[in-house]
Amino acid sequence: MGNYDKELAVAIAAVREAAKVCRSVQVTISSDALEKKDKSPVTVADFASQALVCRALQDAFADDPVIGEEDAAALRGDDGAAFRARVFAELKPFGVASEDAALALIDRGGAQEYSSRFWTLDPIDGTKGFLRGDQYAVALALVVDGVLTVAAMACPNLPSKGANGDETGTVFWAVRGEGAFHGALDGGGSAVARVSGESTIAETRLCESFESGHSSHDHSAQLMAKLGISADPVRLDSQAKYGVVARGDAEAYLRLPTRPGYREKIWDHGAGCLIVQEAGGTVTDVTGKPLDFTKGRELTENRGVIVTHGPFHDQILETLARLGVK
Repeated sequence: MGNYDKELAVAIAAVREAAKVCRSVQVTISSDALEKKDKSPVTVADFASQALVCRALQDAFADDPVIGEEDAAALRGDDGAAFRARVFAELKPFGVASEDAALALIDRGGAQEYSSRFWTLDPIDGTKGFLRGDQYAVALALVVDGVLTVAAMACPNLPSKGANGDETGTVFWAVRGEGAFHGALDGGGSAVARVSGESTIAETRLCESFESGHSSHDHSAQLMAKLGISADPVRLDSQAKYGVVARGDAEAYLRLPTRPGYREKIWDHGAGCLIVQEAGGTVTDVTGKPLDFTKGRELTENRGVIVTHGPFHDQILETLARLGVK
């Protein structure tokens, strides 16, 4: 695979820095804003997070395209002036020199097509979790010749499991063939991420999307009944679910199709997929196919995503097929 030490170091530093700006915005969200369903804070944080990660990648790997979730079109012109000013206000303490510089950095994440080497970025995965003060993630992955190669993922509200006790905020990282690791987001030591050793399927701890629009909760419930799983599923937002499986806090994460024709976005799964695989787990779509990162922005060759610690993966796939999930 070659040496990816630099890529890993840059990726970890980038998601850590982006997590700082996300935290800065999240603490300003008021209960009044939630009642009004004001999504502007997460929009500001999304753009600011993407700008900081893209700056880190541009400085270190200027030729690497970035397929990100955002572009700066909505921030341009008179209509975008207020938002543009808010985004720049968050970025200025991080050394971004001007609004124009901020827009250019955001647009660095605007690649659309597959290439032999590119990064995929979700600057805030789990927008509703962010707004509620719950789980969200900054997720970054490098794809080389269609293969997930490096991943870094910051989960600012997920308790870490370090030697100094639980701290708020976890970072996960992995390089293909070198294992997966996790540590406190704000620094300190690291630990090997390893999936659960659970061998009884009825004892499976399952996590799924908080939002029913992201995954079919009805099919999850049917699966659990068929397999004799009695524990209620844990529902949380974002790729934090991949981290939970990777470090052995759950055995499975199901993202089941909710409507015909929908295809998952690569930035929603790239980082988490590699982290779970390197922690010893298995990731496929609902038909058992590996996720295909060679088709641009979407997983067009896949339907849904099944993530497990391994031993029950085929049994879960078979049960879903019998339930008509495809």
